[in-house]
Amino acid sequence: MKLFTWSIRAFALCLPLASYAQNPEIGETLYTQYCATCHGTSGAGDGPLTELMTTKPADLRTLAADNPAAPGEFPMLRVIHVIDGRTGLRAHGGEMPTYGDVFMSGAMDSMETVGAVIETRGRILSVAMYLETIQN
Repeated sequence: MKLFTWSIRAFALCLPLASYAQNPEIGETLYTQYCATCHGTSGAGDGPLTELMTTKPADLRTLAADNPAAPGEFPMLRVIHVIDGRTGLRAHGGEMPTYGDVFMSGAMDSMETVGAVIETRGRILSVAMYLETIQN
């Protein structure tokens, strides 16, 4: 009975967070808040902090065109891994911020671990989905 109750609670936690998992509009808001200072509002890699960086940020509008595995196809999984910190990309003399950690710490302040993980993954996916919409 405890497992059933826990399963119902976990499912209920997922329902309000499901909107994060498929929402490029939320991704745009998150991009503006977390990414635009380096990558620019258009994603061209021309944000206001670029003059302080030793490495120019990527032009995020060309991710699909520059995809070595499948030119013209948006590399969704690779983009998700960069955002959440699994790739170890380096920028401005140090690692690019790992937004998986940033989003997780914010989510942990307001909910249980299961819900925080789901919200974090949804936010990362939302940003990636937004980036897919700005491809040249």
